[in-house]
Amino acid sequence: MSIKSSAGKVGEFLSRPFHREGSPTRLHPASLTREAGKVASIYAAPVWSKIVAWFKRWISPALATISTLGWVVLGTAVFLWTLGARFGWQEAKVAALLGVVLMLIAIAFVLGKSMYAVKLDLARTRVAVGDNAVGSIAVANMSSRSALPAALELPVGQATALFHLPRMKPQEIHEDLFTIPTTRRAVITVGPVRSVNADPLQLLRRQMLWTEPADLFVHPRTTALDGPAAGFLRDLEGLTTRDLSSSDIAFHALRDYVPGDDRRHIHWKTTARTGKLMVRQFEETRRSHMAVALSINTDEYEHDDDFELAISAAASLGRQAIKESRELSIITQKGPIRCETGRNLLDDMTRVEGFNRRGNSVDLARTLSDVVPNASVVFLVVGSKVTPGQLRSAAASVPPGVRAFAIRCFTGAQPARANIADLTVLTLGELSDLAAVLRKAVA
Repeated sequence: MSIKSSAGKVGEFLSRPFHREGSPTRLHPASLTREAGKVASIYAAPVWSKIVAWFKRWISPALATISTLGWVVLGTAVFLWTLGARFGWQEAKVAALLGVVLMLIAIAFVLGKSMYAVKLDLARTRVAVGDNAVGSIAVANMSSRSALPAALELPVGQATALFHLPRMKPQEIHEDLFTIPTTRRAVITVGPVRSVNADPLQLLRRQMLWTEPADLFVHPRTTALDGPAAGFLRDLEGLTTRDLSSSDIAFHALRDYVPGDDRRHIHWKTTARTGKLMVRQFEETRRSHMAVALSINTDEYEHDDDFELAISAAASLGRQAIKESRELSIITQKGPIRCETGRNLLDDMTRVEGFNRRGNSVDLARTLSDVVPNASVVFLVVGSKVTPGQLRSAAASVPPGVRAFAIRCFTGAQPARANIADLTVLTLGELSDLAAVLRKAVA
């Protein structure tokens, strides 16, 4: 900053109004203090930024290596030395010196620079619940000298796995395999791999990161719905409705000609037999569009396993629709689920979390009718605590002519079917029963 520009800013800060006769007014002491602070900040800001940058680069990493036990030892050493100097206790001074010696020895363990090349490899980044998630860590010693034994840490979700590296010669590669449990649906962050240099007493602990973290998707379990269970999706041309049309592909009947009718639809054989013009009448068809409403309100489920069963059932329905290239929409109380591909669908299903402060199944059904007004098949996937009255209210939100099903998920229950008005209610106790339950629904 030039002297001229600095002087200009100082003059700006110290500017003040004048009396009518031209003499300057006096400034309040608080104003003088405030303006003096502004002037000082002009010169202090660059120096302060350099101090902060230096602290972050050199001091902060050094302080980060001191463990909680290390801080306790340092604090105790300072306290004992103060007592020894104040009261002349030589024993306290000796104990303080011992603590300092331990810290100096610990420094020798963490000094030095490791030269590793580390590769974290997950065989599959997407697995289903219960499948094996296998990975490997390959470590190469890139230095020209042998590397002493060390430890590697691998964070896996909330846990941390520990790998011991042996003494490695130059360019030597050491590989470890590991397996990640997949008992629950989750997105597990694996990594980053970090090396740890520490003294035997764990007073100092120096970490170095070697890889980037990777996400492991543990998808919900799904079941195949091929065969008769997919009958509700089979009509490639669409589902007929009760709405009549003069132009479509599903023939319904013949009627008298009315001025304005398309002459291409005149049935000439019948016209010749009856002596008057007759035209074909058709039923409108609707392209098969399946909509799935998955309730994530945990108050509607008896157990957590019921909630997981509901997610698996909705994911199975969605995968079948995608497999048959059907139009598909899936929504929850939190919003829509991506379903352009099977991977997107299962990834979003993996991230689904339950809430108990959002709308119930009735509200979800109303939202579905607004979001997907052109659906031809609707599935409401809910918990066992949803009452028949709530299901009746939910069914009333489904537009007329739309085939509606409700799947009540209750782990251990026997498969069953019931009807509430135009709604077919299916009870699902095991995911493997989904195909059989759907066969009953379309029979």
